[in-house]
This record gives sequence, structure tokens and C-alpha cells, in this order.
Amino acid sequence: MSEESSRTLRRDAMPILATSGLKRSFTQADVTIEVLRGVDLAVQPGEIVALLGPSGSGKSTLLQAVGLLEGGFEGSIQLKGEEASELDDEGRTRLRRDLLGFVYQFHHLLPEFNAVENVVLPQLVRGAEMQPARERAEQLLGALGLADRLDHRPSKLSGGEQQRVAVARALANKPPLVLADEPTGNLDEHTADTVFAEFMGLVRGEGTAALVATHNERIAAKMDRVVRLHEGRLEPAK
Repeated sequence: MSEESSRTLRRDAMPILATSGLKRSFTQADVTIEVLRGVDLAVQPGEIVALLGPSGSGKSTLLQAVGLLEGGFEGSIQLKGEEASELDDEGRTRLRRDLLGFVYQFHHLLPEFNAVENVVLPQLVRGAEMQPARERAEQLLGALGLADRLDHRPSKLSGGEQQRVAVARALANKPPLVLADEPTGNLDEHTADTVFAEFMGLVRGEGTAALVATHNERIAAKMDRVVRLHEGRLEPAK
């Protein structure tokens, strides 16, 4: 089967993520600020989508919503066809654990653990055995060029290396969807390009979908599709 045929089949499948009428507002000093004003979005299995918009446009708020990281949202969020609004805290935790991986602008690695342990831990939380979890961690880190840095703690790694560990951690449990919030925004341009290319290669190799928030038009253009957050709604990028 050709790559194009494979991609067509994925687009005909059930979206891994679908939102409808997603809204979020905040009240400050008796003033209501509408951040999301009815976002309709679908991400297909295996698709890498850029969520483009300037800082403060609500990209992080949208990722927090679809990542089920906080409440206060109106509208529908479906992950692999399951409606998140109908679930209790335990059900939403299950969806996050089973379906999602997260990469943030700042790596948020556990400083007391080395690189391989940071990638092993989320697998153990999900119930994996130690040996296969370590093998999976070493495989991912090796694919990201960190085979000789497995035993280094975050403080002994460069910024780019730390972010590579964060990418491996996000993919450790083979989630069908990765949510990435400015994943290279804290790196210099050269390192950002290198890390993002490795991120894209690994995500594609794993067959994982990704929704990547960025304000970088150049990076966004490398993804399968670009949507732009404008005045609280998503519009196709021009």
C-alpha cells in the first residue's frame, strides 16, 4: 500500500480527536474574556496538524481543553469517539493515560531521575514491566540520538537533549495522539530545527497523530495541515 493510500485510509477513519463548539472564557475584575468561541476541529489518525497563532491567542488553552487537563469548558471533546464531557475524573484520567502524550515548551523532566528513567516511569505507571519498559525507553532515546546519554540526569543534558527526552517520554506508551505546546520554543533556531525534525520523524515512524501549537510559520509549514486560531475560532491558514 502506498503512503498516499495509507493516508487516505486514515482520513476516512474515525478522528482521533474531534471538538465541536468548544468554548472557554475567563472573568477578571468583572470583565469576561472569551478565549475560545466555538472551536470545531478534527485530527485524523496519523495526521500531524499545526495549531498556528501568536502568543496569547489561546493555543495553550485549547491544548489544555483537549488534553483534559482542566475544566470550565463548554462544548464537545471526543477522543477516539468517546465523549469526554460525559466522563468523571477517573474516566478522563483513563483517556489521558491511554490516548495522549504531552510535550511542553519546558521539558518538565524529573530532576532526580536520569534520561532513561524519565521515559520508563510513565510506562510503569500504566502497568508495564520494568524490562520491556526500559527496552522501549532505550529504543526511543536511541532514535533521538541519545544512546550515549541514557544515564545522565537532566542537569547534565543540554536544552536540546532535555527536550528530546521529553519527546521520548510523550511517546513511551505509544499514544495515538501527542499534544505539543511550542515544543521547540525554548531552543535556539538551529537546535529547534534539529529537534523538531527528529520529533516529526519519530512521530511519523510511530504512526502517531500530533497537534502542535506554534507561532512559527516556518515550522508549521512542515506539518500535514495548518489551522490558525483567530478570534477564538479555528480557520484554515492562508
